[in-house]
Parts: sequence; C-alpha cells; structure tokens
Amino acid sequence: MEAYISAIIQGLCFSSLALGIFISMRVLNLPDITTDGSFTLGAAVTAVMLAQQIPVYFILPAVCICGAIAGSITGIIHTVLRVHVLLAGIIVMTALYSVNLIVMGRTNIPFDEGFFMSNIFGDSNTWITMTIYVAVLVVIINRLLLSDFGIVLRALGSNSTMLTANGVNTKALTIKGLAISNALTALSGSMIAQHQQFADLNMGIGIVIIGLGSVIIGESLFSFFKSQVLFLKLVAVFFGALVFRVLIAFVLSQDVNPNYLRLITATVVLAVVALSYKKKPAID
Repeated sequence: MEAYISAIIQGLCFSSLALGIFISMRVLNLPDITTDGSFTLGAAVTAVMLAQQIPVYFILPAVCICGAIAGSITGIIHTVLRVHVLLAGIIVMTALYSVNLIVMGRTNIPFDEGFFMSNIFGDSNTWITMTIYVAVLVVIINRLLLSDFGIVLRALGSNSTMLTANGVNTKALTIKGLAISNALTALSGSMIAQHQQFADLNMGIGIVIIGLGSVIIGESLFSFFKSQVLFLKLVAVFFGALVFRVLIAFVLSQDVNPNYLRLITATVVLAVVALSYKKKPAID
C-alpha cells in the first residue's frame, strides 16, 4: 500500500511536468525535449538553495525562472537561428548537463530538509498538500490559456501563418510559450527532488517520456467525454500523471527488477500510444 501512496505523490509531483509537455506538444505543437535538462535544472537549483538554507518561498520563483530561461534559449535558437525545434532542444539539453553539474558542484546532492510543502501542513498530509498544489496549478494554467495571451498562444499551434498575416510576433510568442513549458518542467524537477530528498545529475534522462505518457494516458482516459473544454483537458493530464505512476508501481510490485524501469516505462507509453492510434480511423 505504501508503494501506491508513494506512486500517487510522485504522480502529483510529475503533474507540472505533464502540463509543461501539454503546452509544448499540444498547445504549441512543438516537440521540445529541453525537458530532460530543465527538469534536472529545477532539482539542482532546489538542492543548492536548500543546502544554503535559503527560505523556501524563494525556491519556487527561482526554479521557475531558471526553467523559463532554458526554454527561452531553445525558443531563440529555434526562431532566430531557424534551427529545428527538436535539434534546438537537443542542443540546450546537452548544454544544460554541464550547467547542472556546475550548479550542483557534484553529481548528487542529498539533503534532509524534506518536502518543503509538507513543512507547512505536516508530513502526514503530503499527498493532500500536493493535491491542493496541483489543483491551484491547473486553475492558474487554465486561466492563463483562456486569457487573451493564451488564446493567441493556442492559435499559434493551430495556424501560425494566420497569426503572422495579422501582424502577431510569432517568434516572441513561441519563445514565451517554451519558457512557460520549461518553467513547469523545472517546477516538477524541484518537487521530485524534495520528495525523494536528493538531486541527481542524471535524474532527468528520458523524463520527457513520462510527461508525454501522462498526456497520452490522460487524453485516452477522457476521450469518451469528446469535449473540447480546456479545463477538462488539463484535468485529464493531471489524472494521466497519476495513472501512469500507479501503473509503474503495479509493475514493480510484481517483483520486477528495478533495472528494467526505463524499459517498462517506454513499453507502457508505447502500448498506450498504439491503443490510442488504433481507435483512430485508418488513412488510405
């Protein structure tokens, strides 16, 4: 039972990662994999700030700003230098490996301060605290995407040509969108680091598949609603993150070697993707 409770808490921690992937891949329609680097960056900044006993209310803004800067650099490389967004993400992700090592000073930083949000409400209520945190985050993202800025941002992923014709600076908009996406990703890295009480240089490797899997699972679970309501889509992403982690916990509970975790993760995502595409009509 404890394994499943831990999986639920991890799913809540990964929710902001899933929301970040949703913005980049569903809203902007851009396959950004800066995620791997910005996730670790969030964890690294958190560990260093906690080690320096910096007040916890400075951590979240700092983490979000660092993630936003990483996303902005990817956006600038993509829009200004006209490098494909996938390659731009790889370049920034590679550079962030060294940046994260410089920030941390070593490959692993353990800390005893614990989960900073549980310090507010008590350790026994961590999952309740995280549920409130995710609910607030979903409401904020929903309001953002329903604002004038959010409507234009969503239009960018659907028809950038139309926006350009109407005089909208699509380059600046793309940079802002990727900044928001990676800020959410870095926030997720911070949450995971504080939950497990350590930051590791390699903790972000392949993390994009977890976010993508959460989005796909959530969309599949809520597909029967056939609704285009934005809030429902964001809630679906949240539930997708929970279900994804519970599925992984279930597999590991069957005495599966933890060394196979990445393989299992990839297999689960592949299975969900295959099932979701199977529901779609074939194209001749």
